Amino acid sequence: MLPYLSEKFGNPSSIYSYGREVRAGIEAARKSIAALLGANPGELFFTSGGTESANMVMRRCVNDLGVKHIITSPIEHHCVLHTAEDIAHLGRIQLHIVKLLPDGMVDLTDLENLLVQLKAEPTLVSLMHANNEIGNLLDLMEVGNLVKKYGAYFHSDTVQTVAHYRFNLHQMPIDFITGSGHKFHGPKGIGMVYISERLRIKPFIAGGGQERNMRAGTENVTGIIGFTKALELAYANFDAEKEHIEGIKEYMKAQLIATQPDIKFNGNQTGQALYTVLSCAFPKTPKSEMILYALDMAGVCVSGGSACSSGADAGSHVIKALKQGNADQSTVRFSFSKYTTKEEVDTVINLLKTMI
Repeated sequence: MLPYLSEKFGNPSSIYSYGREVRAGIEAARKSIAALLGANPGELFFTSGGTESANMVMRRCVNDLGVKHIITSPIEHHCVLHTAEDIAHLGRIQLHIVKLLPDGMVDLTDLENLLVQLKAEPTLVSLMHANNEIGNLLDLMEVGNLVKKYGAYFHSDTVQTVAHYRFNLHQMPIDFITGSGHKFHGPKGIGMVYISERLRIKPFIAGGGQERNMRAGTENVTGIIGFTKALELAYANFDAEKEHIEGIKEYMKAQLIATQPDIKFNGNQTGQALYTVLSCAFPKTPKSEMILYALDMAGVCVSGGSACSSGADAGSHVIKALKQGNADQSTVRFSFSKYTTKEEVDTVINLLKTMI
């Protein structure tokens, strides 16, 4: 990113040489991402992050594709759930919430029943690939094929999984995906949206011709370059880093079971789960806030739910949707990366022994 903060500082929309040099950098980045995700460069657009990308997809589907119904789940990230609720509040669509199975997985039978009922009118299904709090993993191929069977559009919030799973978008029954750089060690404030070339929607942000007239505003050049490099590094070392992170998660899970006999784990526990998060419920303990504060004072950064809801006193909407009693009062989400070590896990386990 450094050269684009100094000597490569031209405006990419300018026609002079400094601008053309920066434009070339952006387009090279777009081509690299497209190759990694199995898409065409023309199907990728840079945004400020997953929230903007989700808003772009959902609102433009209503405006430009005539969508009258949106199907989503009660455990979606708020960038999807609140956007759908807002569009419904404006009277633009009818909102349908698909049922969940006891472990938080989407009830595909209920999803199909909804699709059967709504197939006469344009419908958008928006379901996340992996839940950011409990890690439940959606089978994109199975759900995508089901959605296409009934002629609906399919958007998946893949913010948690871009760079952590392999994609070949042209071989997948999916119309839109979204991603954010900070989920794979890239910069914050930069994201992307994939829009299948089969579809045509208009700009979400007006006021300029950037991003091939799809997203007005001077590009976040350094963010785009950083996003791309981080994605390239993630896929270059994909297998080794995935194996390491999976091993760390399983090690911590085993240590928690051994030292906290009453512990429960939220979400799917059969392997259909994101390998970078572990959501734990500590029964008969102080509220999760007390555990979080104590760990924070010891230098350990964990969460009670979504980082996007930090400071909110409403509790996790995801945990509440699972209907697991008072689990939300003692839920702690641990996140893992390629930098996490077993020694760090041991430190956390020892700290928890003194708290619970």
